[in-house]
Amino acid sequence: MLEELWFNVHYGINHVLDINAYDHVLFLIVLTVPFMFKDWKRVFLLVSMFTLGHTLSLILATYGAVKVSADIVEFLIPASILIAALFNVFTSGKGAQKEKIGLLFITTLFFGLIHGLGFAREFKLLVGGDDNKLLALLEFALGIEIAQIIIVFIVLFLGYLTQTLFRFTKRDWIMVVSAIVVGLVIPMLLNSPLLQ
Repeated sequence: MLEELWFNVHYGINHVLDINAYDHVLFLIVLTVPFMFKDWKRVFLLVSMFTLGHTLSLILATYGAVKVSADIVEFLIPASILIAALFNVFTSGKGAQKEKIGLLFITTLFFGLIHGLGFAREFKLLVGGDDNKLLALLEFALGIEIAQIIIVFIVLFLGYLTQTLFRFTKRDWIMVVSAIVVGLVIPMLLNSPLLQ
């Protein structure tokens, strides 16, 4: 029982921190970069909304309630990261993350749903015919949340360092990081099966 719990939590952590599938990390970076440590509650809620969406789509796909073409999902994942990064570029320094917080929560939930669909096939193979799929899903979600909190902490810490030690303005920090993510995600988007 405890061994299974650890396996699923560990699997969730690895799912986020997998260096070969860094789309999850890129999304977390663009989600977190506009915020500072003092905004930790808001960031934690946003990340939890993403986990909720991710878990919900995994539940729906695992139980066969939703079926979406893998090609569409492979296109939507980098597209969602690109949209979030461009939102940061066009709104940095304008306080949009505070004004439009409801929209940000709904959008983050939607992006979580898309990213969860991208992992659904692999997760179905993992749980197979297991009777306790829901428990495995929740343990996996816990692993995702732990890994996301690690990434968020690193992004917030780097933001703090660059803005205090290196005297970057908050606007420049958001612009530079978001632009780097745009540069990384465009090839992912162009290489998606839908555009081939």
